[in-house]
Amino acid sequence: MGNQRSITVNGDLGSGKSTVSVGLAERLHLRRISVGDLYREMARQRGMTALQLNLHAELDDVIDGTVDAMQREIAESGERVIMDSRLAWFFFTKGFKVHLITDPTVAARRVLGRPANEVENYATLEEAKDRLRSRSESERQRFLTRYHADKHNLRNYDLVCDTTRARPEEVIDLVVGAIEGRLGARVLADSPPLLLLDPARIYPTGDISALRGMDETAVATDSLEPISIGYADSRFFVVDGHRRLSAALRAGSNLVPGTLLAQDNDPVVGGLTAREFFASTVTMTKVYDWQEAHGTELEMPAHALGDPAPVRG
Repeated sequence: MGNQRSITVNGDLGSGKSTVSVGLAERLHLRRISVGDLYREMARQRGMTALQLNLHAELDDVIDGTVDAMQREIAESGERVIMDSRLAWFFFTKGFKVHLITDPTVAARRVLGRPANEVENYATLEEAKDRLRSRSESERQRFLTRYHADKHNLRNYDLVCDTTRARPEEVIDLVVGAIEGRLGARVLADSPPLLLLDPARIYPTGDISALRGMDETAVATDSLEPISIGYADSRFFVVDGHRRLSAALRAGSNLVPGTLLAQDNDPVVGGLTAREFFASTVTMTKVYDWQEAHGTELEMPAHALGDPAPVRG
């Protein structure tokens, strides 16, 4: 039954959703429908650019309403499709819902590399990052106001995949594996979403000393048990599974499987929410020690910047 579901693919600009959705359609021999293409056709009919129509849609509910009605109709038709849309997960209630994420700097670089007529014209990387962040938040507020649907709530999805370093072919292979029940079947059945995260972007919450003496033999990522993950204000952190995360980093893996234990205000342990747990356990010393051991670089959280700088011998 699972492999007869439509697949929705969403993510912010630069996350790779168009590339992945095209690849999935080719691999699974399904029709791909892109809401972006629908908007471009509507813009053409009105003598506007896609950007002009998107800006107009923020003031005119009729435009979003027309596209949303199309998505509802397709979802109710029963046809199995690949849906490339930032809100299709809301309309395809029985679909397999894929959410793509990426590092904001990487996303901005990807967008800057596109032809100038496809997206806004940004002068610098920082401008692109700021504008993409603002656009994403504006879109989120529109969805919340119209449908009470929060695209940032990871529980809305079956699979969350980080495309920061993973190649499109790798992402497509893993998504197909999850759809066909060969990857993460237990997580998908019992406690979705299945997380496929870049191990270099996950914050440690334990001391590196606990890993000393561990077997450093490379371990294939697909042989690892999912890591227990928390998510707070767009940052992923380990709740349980530092050794598995370290093994994935030492093996050079681009992605590591995980389960979502808590997000933002959800409780983690000891009565602490995910935000409180992250703030109390992710320290400057832990981050520096983890980076030194694994050759990674994590952005230092604001709360940790006030910690005393670690002393290096």
